[in-house]
Amino acid sequence: MERFEKTKKAGLYGILGNIFLLIIKGTAGFLFKSQSMIADAMNSASDIFASLMTFIGNKIASEPSDKSHNFGHGKAEYIFSMLISISMMIVAFKLFYDSLNSLFQGSELVFSWLLIIVCCITIVVKLSLYIYTNKLSKKYNNILLESNKKDHRNDCIVTSFTLISILLTLVGIYWFDGIVGIGISIWICFTGVKIFVESYNVLMDISIDEKTKELILDLAHHYKNIQKMDEIVSTPVGYQYVVFLTIYVDGNMSTFESHELADKLEKNVTALDNIYKAIVHVNPI
Repeated sequence: MERFEKTKKAGLYGILGNIFLLIIKGTAGFLFKSQSMIADAMNSASDIFASLMTFIGNKIASEPSDKSHNFGHGKAEYIFSMLISISMMIVAFKLFYDSLNSLFQGSELVFSWLLIIVCCITIVVKLSLYIYTNKLSKKYNNILLESNKKDHRNDCIVTSFTLISILLTLVGIYWFDGIVGIGISIWICFTGVKIFVESYNVLMDISIDEKTKELILDLAHHYKNIQKMDEIVSTPVGYQYVVFLTIYVDGNMSTFESHELADKLEKNVTALDNIYKAIVHVNPI
């Protein structure tokens, strides 16, 4: 439960932080007609949605297994991560169009030190959220935390380029404002696609990774009575997997001994971090 509580807290911090940044960036961007700052504000709006999806998705995923959902509700993390990715791509296409329009029609940006201050505040807030979320992401294997961590990191980079575009207007370079807006939109879209693919793979029951398969095989090899094992079959349930193993033992081994062996292997495999449950079937050979 600690994993879900920490994710919930990260989602709440993200919502509050991004609402604050949306207000100050949106106000400054429209006031001084900075396309890159408006793009940055739109990015914060998508971040609010992402943090909200993190909060809701985490709440559903934390629900225990029941009669209707025997393996829990872990896939909710990936459903909501997919919603986050789709929202990011929609925002990216809108920003790309607006920034391209600004580039060809000319920027109307009016320099102000307030824009510089807003950029600096954004970088500090987002860097703090990134450090906090990155720490949690390393401790808990959660795609929602991973999505938010990347989002906060991207925002630091994006706002740094926004800051550069605003400073360049001091020496009469206005076209870079539109270029930064285009760059931001492409960056958001690229990140959204990556999250979408990862979520899609889990929802489409991608198999367990090769490293974990090797760990399971190593555990099985410790038992001398296991003479052979079929290909490992697995299905994801949220951030963990249910694995199905078929082992072969001497046909003369008693039913009690063979099932005792299967129970021990199940316990060892289930103890792995990304395994939700191991189910071992025994065949005679």
